[in-house]
Amino acid sequence: MPDLPSFLLFLSAALVVALTPGPGIFYIGARTLAGGRAEGLASSVGLGLGGLVHVVAGAVGLSALIMASAEAFTALKIAGAFYLIWLGIKTWREAPIAAPAEVTTTGSRRAFREGIIVEALNPKTAAFFLAFLPQFVDPSGHVAAQFVVLGLISVALNTSVDLVVTVWAAKARHGLVRRPGLVTRMRQASGAVMCGLGGALLLARRAS
Repeated sequence: MPDLPSFLLFLSAALVVALTPGPGIFYIGARTLAGGRAEGLASSVGLGLGGLVHVVAGAVGLSALIMASAEAFTALKIAGAFYLIWLGIKTWREAPIAAPAEVTTTGSRRAFREGIIVEALNPKTAAFFLAFLPQFVDPSGHVAAQFVVLGLISVALNTSVDLVVTVWAAKARHGLVRRPGLVTRMRQASGAVMCGLGGALLLARRAS
């Protein structure tokens, strides 16, 4: 494992990364505003498990192979982008017909599954882990094991921040839930955010 100074540096850097607003935070915020706290919490945990897919894949070298292949990167990117766009369109279309007092629009189980898929199909997550974690791995030790441990810590920090975002977004939604027109526009905005995230992923470039 890395020595103590390197490990503390990793923790500091990973915490800064987790706190920096990015696609994951915006996605969780959109899902919570559209479907409520339960759906947001389920999405947060789903994203966390999706991140673990990349940690394990990176440890066994699969992510490195995907990032080295332009075709594999593009296929994963397109799949993830269109899945996000599809979710966004679905959320937008269902916004006017959903009951204003409804707690969720898709259900926690479905939100959980969708969170896993969204993150597992995001090649930028694979690129992040491959670029970030190796800087703190001691090459004289068990590289794969260190990669997994550091990856687990990074995912745990990201998920913790997502859960906090969920709680705050749910509080904001609670004060608006009795205003049907505003709730509809809020859900439409959430759908637009998901489509925007999908579009941004579609434009992502593979690191040279």
